[in-house]
Amino acid sequence: MIRAQGLTKTFGGKQAVNDIDFTVEPGRVTGFLGPNGAGKSTTMRMTLGLDAPTKGSVTVNGHRYATSPAPLREVGALLEAKAIHPGRSARDHLRWMAASNGIPTTRVGEVLELVGLDSVAGQRAGRFSLGMGQRLGIAAALIGDPPVVILDEPVNGLDPEGIRWVRQLARQLADEGRTVFISSHLMSEMALMADHLIVIGRGQILADCSMQQFMVDHAASYVRVKAPQTSDVEVLLDRHGLDVDRAGDELRVQGLDAPAIGELIGSHGLLLHG
Repeated sequence: MIRAQGLTKTFGGKQAVNDIDFTVEPGRVTGFLGPNGAGKSTTMRMTLGLDAPTKGSVTVNGHRYATSPAPLREVGALLEAKAIHPGRSARDHLRWMAASNGIPTTRVGEVLELVGLDSVAGQRAGRFSLGMGQRLGIAAALIGDPPVVILDEPVNGLDPEGIRWVRQLARQLADEGRTVFISSHLMSEMALMADHLIVIGRGQILADCSMQQFMVDHAASYVRVKAPQTSDVEVLLDRHGLDVDRAGDELRVQGLDAPAIGELIGSHGLLLHG
């Protein structure tokens, strides 16, 4: 579990994170959604002790991450995929990480196979594409088999197959009872990946709810209407107090469901194509 209370970070005169509170629960994928510059990466850096909060606190499983005797066994994190010595091979990069936390070297081969890099394990990381670097970063996050996983924009640079793989991996980790915290600036990606959503903008929490509730609260719903006499149908629907927007050769109608709209149009002798 990750718990932030009154978390604030100021750089000079700029407040990057402003007095935020949230909890990331185990057993579900929590999406951290916001545009670039919203405060996502700063919040994750404070969670990992890389930035010190100006005020407030953030704990992982009840204590500060920096106090953990074997941090990779407790939290796995991907913040910057290319933060790897370019002359070191993927295998050697993971081997020294494992040695630093008393993790068996057999785990290196397991995570390389898991992320699909076993065939290029001996290549220097500096030759990796952005997508391969992302996969190596995820392997590093999982090296300690941690109960908490933090991934900052993990689908950057991945092809469609890789993006689908990250979604499946996040789901698998959550189903195993782990705490999974994933940031993105893409609402479409969060809608496919997250169970719970924390939305941040200009350093403040704008929403903290289930993905389903967020969609109910914020997604517009309308009925698409196609008719050969578009203008006549538009006038009719508008006359009956419905909200009608025209988009090319179709109307987008709010205020009634599809059957009721169809019956209204038909009762006035107008044709309906869809």
